[in-house]
Amino acid sequence: MRPMPALITLSHGSRHPGAAAGIERLTQATGLRPARAAHLEFNEPDLTTAALELAQLGETEAVVVPLLFTQGYHQRVDVPRALADAAQTSHLSLHLAPGLGTGEDLAGVLASRTRPDDAHVVIYSVGSSDTAANDAIRELAHRTFALTGVPTAVEFATRGGREGIVSLCREHQDPSRVRVIPLFVTEGLLLDRLAGVPATVDRPLGTDLAGLVADRFHHARRAAQEVFAPC
Repeated sequence: MRPMPALITLSHGSRHPGAAAGIERLTQATGLRPARAAHLEFNEPDLTTAALELAQLGETEAVVVPLLFTQGYHQRVDVPRALADAAQTSHLSLHLAPGLGTGEDLAGVLASRTRPDDAHVVIYSVGSSDTAANDAIRELAHRTFALTGVPTAVEFATRGGREGIVSLCREHQDPSRVRVIPLFVTEGLLLDRLAGVPATVDRPLGTDLAGLVADRFHHARRAAQEVFAPC
């Protein structure tokens, strides 16, 4: 039987001082060992460094789980490039898992954040220049609404999201019943923009995503086993 591969989570990275610690907490919350958190930019270690650390521990194989929600530029271009560089330098066998996505399991995580007295839910996402990526977030809002029955909208941080949330709050006699669920894995500067809005702003998704990360890990591990299984 082949040994269990290591886990490497791969975040986008952030200049926020609390971001890297949040990724580390999520990585450890998966319960998978050994595990390392890596980042595409802004934070350390990068993917190559994390892979080298595992190689020095005697690991020969790892699954990389991108902590990304959509098939935007980072998922399509930056992640494969970082994976190729890390594999070449570390000599680890690296298997790329699916990202977090915007499917039913993520909708379930968002639905679990809602409360019975919520009048409106807003999914607060970074936003992308990729139309398909933004549409995927809107579809996620539809899935979340189907689970909760609470009207669910999307606001993009890079497209006037704060102003949209403030405007929605004006439509409600009690703006605290507008719940903002950040589609953020960890703390971020764009999330800090919501300071002072009258809505109820949830914390980043953080360790609530541990089950999704573990699921993506095992999916990639099983796929790798099938590839290497004897005929």
